[in-house]
Amino acid sequence: KQTAQNNRLWEVHLTITDDNDPQLSALTNRIKEEVQGSSGWYRMGQLMLKVGHFNQAEEVYNELLDNASDNNDRGFIYYELGRVKREQGQYEKAITFYGKSMKINKKILSANNPILSAIYNNIALAYQNMGSYSKALEFYEKGLHITKRALPPNHPDLATSYNSIGSVYYGMGEYSKTLEFYEKGLHIAKRALPPNHPDLATSYSNIALVYNNMGEYSKALEFYEKDLEITKIVLPPNHPDLGTSYNNIGCVYDSMGEYSKALEFYGESNKILEISLPPNDLNLASSNNNIGLVYKNMGEYSKAISYLEKSLTIYRNSLPPTHHYIKE
Repeated sequence: KQTAQNNRLWEVHLTITDDNDPQLSALTNRIKEEVQGSSGWYRMGQLMLKVGHFNQAEEVYNELLDNASDNNDRGFIYYELGRVKREQGQYEKAITFYGKSMKINKKILSANNPILSAIYNNIALAYQNMGSYSKALEFYEKGLHITKRALPPNHPDLATSYNSIGSVYYGMGEYSKTLEFYEKGLHIAKRALPPNHPDLATSYSNIALVYNNMGEYSKALEFYEKDLEITKIVLPPNHPDLGTSYNNIGCVYDSMGEYSKALEFYGESNKILEISLPPNDLNLASSNNNIGLVYKNMGEYSKAISYLEKSLTIYRNSLPPTHHYIKE
């Protein structure tokens, strides 16, 4: 998806695409492992959450809460209801449920139990979703404090904690602090994960985006190219996320005024997106718009008009007529 700070840049979200993909099989097995230790209704609630059926999950957990016999069950159910409410975008209600879960779990768990860290992190995420960055930092740091004591120093969950804090600073526009935490996360991830792991590609892309926003384009290119190197290995050649990686490099060259290089990478991105996305997908509109603006800056106005018209057609087919993309 496009980033809020710069609609030419896109965030990377790696997904599994092939029913026969071993990663998909691993994910399916992981879901089975995570839910099989619970009773039937608990498994049903967790499964509904995992597949995105949030209203059904809420119904299941409310029924379980009405029949809960002890605090262990209630603490877990409140936590799951917090997750449901966060997924539904009801962040204040999510925080309320997480708070109830925390109150119970603090009484029955040790101070360094990773469950407490998970609750703190989810409270932080809800505050982050609300734009309450100082509160988000407060709770992420509480979660990090526990994670550092509960897990070995190279555990991937510790990298996740650092990245989460970095993402809050990014939302605040504090790019130096963002880099500090993203780099801590990357340092751990490089030791904990295989060299071509998709999470490393995402880390490289996130760091590149920060450098790009700081105007440090050579550093942005360095990290976007690392992202692209991994993405080309782990994804099929026509996957839209590969198009995203090419687009992001094109964007940096565009910002540097190196229009021929920008067109090279924007063009690679556009070819992939035309194959992999529906014809009225907004990312395809953005891709055509990027190319059109480069041609405009190069003074090649007929080519610029051609791509900008393609972009406008998609926007008109996909957005309401009052949307600012169409008005502009």
